[in-house]
Amino acid sequence: MAVLTIAAVVGLSSAGGAALAGFLVTSTDRLGVSTSAGASGVSGTPTASSPPETPSPAATLPVPDTTETPVAEPVAPEPEPAPPPVSPADTPCDTGVTMSVWAHYDDDLLFMNPRLLEAFDAGRCVRTVFLTGSDAGRGEHYAKGRELGILRAYNTMRGAQGFWAEHRVTLNSGVEISQWSPEDDPDITVVFLRLPDGALNGGGFRATGFVTLPALVSGALASLAPIDGGTPLTLDALTSSLSELIVAYRVDQLYTHVPQGTEWAGGDHPDHSATGTVTRAAWQAIGFPADRVSYAVGYRTQDLPANLSGDLLARKVDAFRVYAAQDSVVSCASAQACLAKPKFGVWLQRQYAKTEAELFPAG
Repeated sequence: MAVLTIAAVVGLSSAGGAALAGFLVTSTDRLGVSTSAGASGVSGTPTASSPPETPSPAATLPVPDTTETPVAEPVAPEPEPAPPPVSPADTPCDTGVTMSVWAHYDDDLLFMNPRLLEAFDAGRCVRTVFLTGSDAGRGEHYAKGRELGILRAYNTMRGAQGFWAEHRVTLNSGVEISQWSPEDDPDITVVFLRLPDGALNGGGFRATGFVTLPALVSGALASLAPIDGGTPLTLDALTSSLSELIVAYRVDQLYTHVPQGTEWAGGDHPDHSATGTVTRAAWQAIGFPADRVSYAVGYRTQDLPANLSGDLLARKVDAFRVYAAQDSVVSCASAQACLAKPKFGVWLQRQYAKTEAELFPAG
């Protein structure tokens, strides 16, 4: 109704201001606006005969929504973690790799043979790491003799004689290692860290200041220096070095001592169980498969039945004999003499290993 009235106003001529004013008043009134009388005296009050009409609501055109819908910014994918830097000890191998970690320079020959012989026979790469200098408080000269003995024993096990070459390697961990391989066979590696021997009671020797690997592992010692004057190692550095070597050597089979806190650690050399403990921490830190780890029972094999004989025993004893010729403490020159050695002869006739599940059934 309001639209029609306005259209009429627009179509009028200017014939009379009063008439126009009255029309405007009437039209305005119909929009519901209260007005006063115009110039002609016409009141804007509606009469009874013409009741006011309820105005129609004004037509409302839809107003377009100009608000922009927010668009989520594209999320960039998380970058792939950078691969760890290649270790200076990185050593390729075309076959499987058996790595073992021991406290002293005869633990492998006594407690994890003939397993090592089987690795040699299968053509596997063999990487062996010794944590202590095995000095027994007798100084570096005695330790060097035992190192020579172990290299010669490995020649016997691999079935070839020859010279070995040393490579001094500083790992990404910052730890320097003495790494040896036969000049004609890079598939065999022996590593020496030369930490102080801890003695049978775990208290060490006066010659090396009574500092020991078990004290380092327990946290009683902040760091431990090699007997050849190298840089002291913290427990973290030692652990990360072993982790690094497991990766660098591409290991798929790992041997070490029974760790601390397990049934078979009781009565063993404290250096043995400390070595097993730090090695276990090292492989766990990188997610190495637990079912590829074996723990050698040490001194406690003397409480178990002899389980080696024949050719396996003969070859085990022969490798130990070659080593012992350079160890002035053991020093047995024949198979019979080695088997007659108290304790050593008993250990030589036995080999027992435990799995991770057997030692740690609760995980």
